Amino acid sequence: VGDIYVAKIRKPISGLNAAFVGVGHEKDGFLHYHDLGPNLPSLLKFFKQLNSGRTKDYSLKNFRFEKEIPKDGSIQDYIKAQQNILVQIVKEPISTKGPRVSSELSLAGRFMVLIPFSDRVSISQKIESNAEKNRLKKLVNSIRPKGFGVIIRTVAKDQKVKELDADLQGLLSRWKNLCQKFISVDQFPTKILSEINRSS
Repeated sequence: VGDIYVAKIRKPISGLNAAFVGVGHEKDGFLHYHDLGPNLPSLLKFFKQLNSGRTKDYSLKNFRFEKEIPKDGSIQDYIKAQQNILVQIVKEPISTKGPRVSSELSLAGRFMVLIPFSDRVSISQKIESNAEKNRLKKLVNSIRPKGFGVIIRTVAKDQKVKELDADLQGLLSRWKNLCQKFISVDQFPTKILSEINRSS
């Protein structure tokens, strides 16, 4: 869980509003429309630009976001058979079922989770103090680069900006590493990031 792959769409199935995707497992991964993530068009556009060499800027600060997809659309309007797509494993394969995958990518650090192609900052509900929530939100907004959303984890409570920033920089460097690996991929499907699953 958490590993990120450049996968290949086998075929979208309208009855399920989902698609089966090859991720190199014995069983194909299952990608439901709701797991595409609202910013799928931005993700596809960015990695297409990376692939063609039109951008070498991994920071997203000059990247123009595409319009979000609707909550209740049809998968066939957004992806097609044989298309390559980045997916993250969200559920391990069990018995006859392959892994459940999502194309809403997230990178988990100690104090926060980084979400590319988003600008939202949300906070763990386990942090109850409103003053602490506001402090953390303000701090994270002051260090967070444009184009990346952040989920602030429970353990971030009472942490100083230095610790939070160190965690964020580590996540951004993993993002850069993922982008560089993506460019060098020449076979599909292939794993481009091993993510250690940490629960909050």
